[in-house]
Amino acid sequence: MTSNEAGGAGQVDDGLASRQWWHTAITDMKPGVIRYHGYAIQDLIGNIGFAQMAWLMLRGELPSERQGRLLEAALMAAVDHGPQAPSIAIARMAATCGVGLNNAMASAVNVLGDVHGGAGEQAVGLYQDVAARMDAGASQDDAVRAGLDAFIDLHGKFISGFGHRFHHLDPRAPRLLQLVDEAAAAGAVSGRYATIARGIEAELAARKGKAIPMNIDGATAVIYAELGFPAPLARGLFCLSRSVGILAHAWEQTNQGGRNKGPIPRQYIPVYDGHPPRDVPKG
Repeated sequence: MTSNEAGGAGQVDDGLASRQWWHTAITDMKPGVIRYHGYAIQDLIGNIGFAQMAWLMLRGELPSERQGRLLEAALMAAVDHGPQAPSIAIARMAATCGVGLNNAMASAVNVLGDVHGGAGEQAVGLYQDVAARMDAGASQDDAVRAGLDAFIDLHGKFISGFGHRFHHLDPRAPRLLQLVDEAAAAGAVSGRYATIARGIEAELAARKGKAIPMNIDGATAVIYAELGFPAPLARGLFCLSRSVGILAHAWEQTNQGGRNKGPIPRQYIPVYDGHPPRDVPKG
C-alpha cells in the first residue's frame, strides 16, 4: 500500500507516480536541495552571471568565458528601443490602465511575434539554410542567392535581420559583429555565420542598388547561430532581453502616472473611412 492509499494527503508513493507526472533534466529540487543540471545553487550564486545561468538552463552545461560574454552582449544589446517599439509602447499603455507590473510586462511580451520580435529567429533560420546549401556543395555566393530567394518565397520581400526603419546603420550591429570577429580569432566560435550574414548583406546591396545593413536582429542572430542555439531560441532569448526594457518602461510609466493613455494623443482622432451617417430603418 502506498502512503497515498493509506490516506497520507500530499505525500507521494514510491516515486513512480511523480516520475510519470513530470520529469525534467533541468532542476533537481527536494527538501534542502536545489540543483540545476547537477550544479548546486549555492555554488552557482556569486560565481556565474545571469547570461551564463541562462546558457546553463538552456544547454545543460556552463559556457566558456568567451561564449558567456558573447551571449551577454547579445542580451544586453537588445534590451530596449524606446516607445517607438510596439512592445514598449504597450507596456506603458498597460501601466496606465491600473494593472500590476507583471500584467504590463505580459501584455508587452505577448506581441513579440513574427514581425516584432521574431526577426532574429527567422534570421538564424536563413543563415542556417545558407550554411546547409554550402555543406551540400554550393559556393557561398550561390548559397546566399538561393537562400534569399527561398526566404522571400516563404516570408515576402522583407529580409529579417537587415535594414531598419529608423537607423541607416543600426549602431548596435557593428559592435556585436566586432565581438564575434574577436571570438572567432580566439577560436571560441567559427565565424562562419558572420561571414554568411555579411554575404547576405552584400547580395542585398547588389540587388537593391543601395546598402541594406544588418540590424540588431541580424547581428544577434549571428551570435545565436555561432553559439549553436536553435532558431526558435533566438526569439525566446530576445523576449528575455527585451523584458528588461519592458520592465523599465512599465515602472517608469507607473511612477509618471497617467490614466488610460492610448496609442495616440487624444486630440488626434483616427481617420474614419466607413459608412457616412445614416438612419436606422423604421419598422
